[in-house]
Amino acid sequence: MTVPAPPPPDLEQPRPRGRFQRVTLRNRVTWLAAICVAGAVALVSVAAFVTVRDSLYQQLDDSLTERAVEAAEGPLVRTADLQQVPVAFFTATNFKISVLGADGSEFGPKGQRPPLSYAELAVARGEVPQSRRTDQRTNSRVVAVPTGQNAALVMSTSLDPTQRTLAQLSVVLVVMGGAGILLAAAAGTAVARAGLRPVQRLTAATERVALTGDLRPIPVDGDDELSRLTASFNGMLSALAESQERQRRLVADAGHELRTPLTSLRTNLELLMASARPDAPNLAEEDRQEMFADVQAQVTELSALVGDLVELAREDTPQAVHEPVDLVDVVERALSRARRRAPRIEFEVRLQPWVMMGDATALERAVLNLLDNAAKWSPDEGRVRVDLVPDPGSGQVLLEVADSGPGIAPVDRPYVFERFYRSSDARTLPGSGLGLSIVKQVAERHGGSVWAGEAPEGGALLRMALPGSTPQTEQQ
Repeated sequence: MTVPAPPPPDLEQPRPRGRFQRVTLRNRVTWLAAICVAGAVALVSVAAFVTVRDSLYQQLDDSLTERAVEAAEGPLVRTADLQQVPVAFFTATNFKISVLGADGSEFGPKGQRPPLSYAELAVARGEVPQSRRTDQRTNSRVVAVPTGQNAALVMSTSLDPTQRTLAQLSVVLVVMGGAGILLAAAAGTAVARAGLRPVQRLTAATERVALTGDLRPIPVDGDDELSRLTASFNGMLSALAESQERQRRLVADAGHELRTPLTSLRTNLELLMASARPDAPNLAEEDRQEMFADVQAQVTELSALVGDLVELAREDTPQAVHEPVDLVDVVERALSRARRRAPRIEFEVRLQPWVMMGDATALERAVLNLLDNAAKWSPDEGRVRVDLVPDPGSGQVLLEVADSGPGIAPVDRPYVFERFYRSSDARTLPGSGLGLSIVKQVAERHGGSVWAGEAPEGGALLRMALPGSTPQTEQQ
């Protein structure tokens, strides 16, 4: 029986979080401050302890050697009569002394003789000038200096006082170092708590936005990195709130505009369905054809309205613009489409070369909306003037579209580029009221602007200003 091989491990499966990953950032800052201070305190304490210890032992050796030399030159040592010195003197001065001969004989007060070794005997025989050593058995420091009589003076002192001083120093260093570490941990906690307070506000704000959708800005205090981060987050909240408001207005306006054609379409369909029943009165063929034509017109109007809504929603989305565009080609393509839609309108065109960075498709849609609007308001056999002329004063190009219609009333001019705005004269004409608003959004997305006024011909004049430059070949 063949046992199937186990499946390979899932490399995409998330690994379990470690213990350190569960530690909060504030605790990490606290531990980091404490560890850094502990390391610094440890290095300083060790360096101080070693320095003080070496200094104390050096002072002890220098003092002991100096006393031994003075004693070696004294009369008591020269006569080798150290027994005359009271024992209490050596006990009080914490010294032990004796004279060691080259033959190994020793003279000194009984009970107060220092420990001896071969190092002291080598000094007595003249093999070395002097010796220093630590005797581990008696825990004392032993010094031997020559006396000039084939002998050496040996002197020792206990290391207990020095070691007690070093022990006290160790306790002081440990206590002060521990206090410094605790103080650093407390300071790290306080700094982390104060420094992370803006981060906590950001966290609370994101949680509030996720739960409630509340896009109120966060209060900003100071001018540090976290304050700038909070300001950037407030900017993001403002952009999100503006986007939501635009979406809300678009949905509300779209619902309002869709309600009328849908109601009319439903009414006509219900009448047609009712007339098809066996017991219903006969509907005149002329009325039936009129209803069918009305339904067809309403379906066409709904299709145009939905298309404009989709285009408007797409233009609401911020998009990067990085494509070089020849504006003359854009206008010519829009003119070709406009001539097919309005064959009875004459377009008088004057175009000058202009290049810019932009979205060619969106720009063509905006230009086509301007041309369609002008053709709609112009009478049959009317004329529409299209000028693309650079403006030296502003460094932009002006696209002017002038029709031969009745023009726009001064009270309506500030609102013609708003969504779903239709003047009293335009409400009886087909259209969604979104064409010119798309023109405005495309212009603003490309860093331009729009304007409505009166043309010299007497009709409406719509102007779109766009940035860019004249081609280099033309400038040369």
